[in-house]
Amino acid sequence: MQDVEEHVPLKDPGDAEHGACSPETPGPTQEDKSSPEDPPPRLIDTGNDVSKPSNEIGMNHDFHRGEKVLPPSSLEGKAKDTMHNAFWDHLKEQLSATPPDFSCALELLKEIKEILLSLLLPRQNRLRSEIAAALDAGLLKQEAERGALSVLHLSKHIVSMMTLLCAPVRDEAVQSLDSTTDPAQLLRGIFQVLGLMRMDMMNYRVQRRQPQLQEHSIRRARAQFQERLRRKPGLLDHTTKWLSRAAADLSTRPPACPDAPDPAGLARPSPNQAASSPEPLSPTMVLSQAFLNLLLWDPDNREFPETLLRDRARLRELGAQLRRLTVLASVLLVASSFSGGVLFGSPRFVDKLKRTARALLEEFDSRPAEAMLTVSEQVSQEIQQSLRNMGLAGLSSDSAASLMGQLQDIALKENCVRSVIDQRIHLFLKCCLVLGVQRSLLGLPGGLALIEAELAELGQKFVSLTHHNQQVFGPYYEEILNALLPRSQALQTEVESL
Repeated sequence: MQDVEEHVPLKDPGDAEHGACSPETPGPTQEDKSSPEDPPPRLIDTGNDVSKPSNEIGMNHDFHRGEKVLPPSSLEGKAKDTMHNAFWDHLKEQLSATPPDFSCALELLKEIKEILLSLLLPRQNRLRSEIAAALDAGLLKQEAERGALSVLHLSKHIVSMMTLLCAPVRDEAVQSLDSTTDPAQLLRGIFQVLGLMRMDMMNYRVQRRQPQLQEHSIRRARAQFQERLRRKPGLLDHTTKWLSRAAADLSTRPPACPDAPDPAGLARPSPNQAASSPEPLSPTMVLSQAFLNLLLWDPDNREFPETLLRDRARLRELGAQLRRLTVLASVLLVASSFSGGVLFGSPRFVDKLKRTARALLEEFDSRPAEAMLTVSEQVSQEIQQSLRNMGLAGLSSDSAASLMGQLQDIALKENCVRSVIDQRIHLFLKCCLVLGVQRSLLGLPGGLALIEAELAELGQKFVSLTHHNQQVFGPYYEEILNALLPRSQALQTEVESL
């Protein structure tokens, strides 16, 4: 699957057991760790309280649980498919036998009953009674013993009850079950959709409880750290050095990149450039710079700030994402300077080129020169072919050679296009910490507009992580920064919420 991205309220039958309302009271929930195609939930581990990932929820206001999809070619994916197919084939054989064997079907129906009841709200008494009566285990067992159990008819009734409980986004999936006439296949489809419905309900309940979960996560993390600090008073030494380095970075203006080309107006002043203008240091400025420095952290530097150790893996991934975006934007900027608005005015062409370049840049960190050689060849080919498809003349041999040469130079860290793009993305991220992501996306500096969606994703992840960290450790940062900064420069008496 692609991860389930929808954040939608579930249909709430309410007093009339139908219609569209939102649940009012979040109740106990189960976290669906399985894929909707998994065998019956009792055969797998599914019971987890929604508070289990509270640290992740606290950092991510848009947290949601998505379906895990395994690549079909992977060993785990093949094993999973094999087991699932064997299970459902066995069920089909049981139901097709003479007389039918309902042992597996009865277990499945029992699981379906439990899932449906878990999706109900406390006030949905009539629907609860209907589910309990229709799927009464004792009555179903008696019907099975008499050979009178109609699995197909009962499954159709289950589908009709699912229409009252599913989120609007699942309507089509539920309706598609109506055309299934094979009872084993229908039960498999029911479990697939019920898996999605449980995921929707869990995500909705998490959203409703998000403020409480976030507050709990903050209090818990702070209490744990305070206890560690009590046992080890020097626990903030690396954090103090980290903030000191950020203050030193802000005290010296970074050197400009000489001879930087300006094919897309990179040198033009940006509305956001005020964020980098010299001004007296404040705790907020230092903390923003310190967070930004974490994305460029030297893996050999063992003095990682103690307050961010739990987030180190996430920060490492964000740093890798930042590097990939810097190279991708550099590639697009150089390519656009050779074809201009003729090709880059087409969103379809830009999206195709981005997908191609992103795929080829997967190995950039380990083999930059080889990766950029492949990128240069493919990008040149895409531009030449697209120009010909539009009935235009392709690039001359000199222009094509120059394009490929400039693209290959991006492999060098000191490449000016790459350096300027890198500075621009850093400025954008700093603005995100101060202004928020949406405001920072307004008036993007030249060279970044083509990766706006990717920047928004990176910025949101970065802001969520740093905001949560500052809520937990803000008092410690405030104390360190007040001692670190001269009184004349400490314009704020406490660290503001980023």
